Amino acid sequence: MFVDGCFWHFCPDHTHLPKTNAELWRRKLLANRQRDARNEAILVHEGWWVVRAWEHDDPAETADRVEEVLDQWHAIARRAEHPPIPVRCPTEGNR
Repeated sequence: MFVDGCFWHFCPDHTHLPKTNAELWRRKLLANRQRDARNEAILVHEGWWVVRAWEHDDPAETADRVEEVLDQWHAIARRAEHPPIPVRCPTEGNR
């Protein structure tokens, strides 16, 4: 579960670049977003389930998304002869 801050992860809805060194900040924050995507792709490839939320997302809706992922994992674990380790369930990322 990742909760991304709007400024540091360059939220398309809420990021306002500083007036001083705006181009430097734009490049830095875009690099942060690219790093996030790269790291998420690695985690998904390794079999992790990834849930991401923005800091401005409704906490109850975010909790519902996490609960849905856990329900999916529990369903897989019940069907498996040898249940998978909880944090290493094979699936594609969720957002």
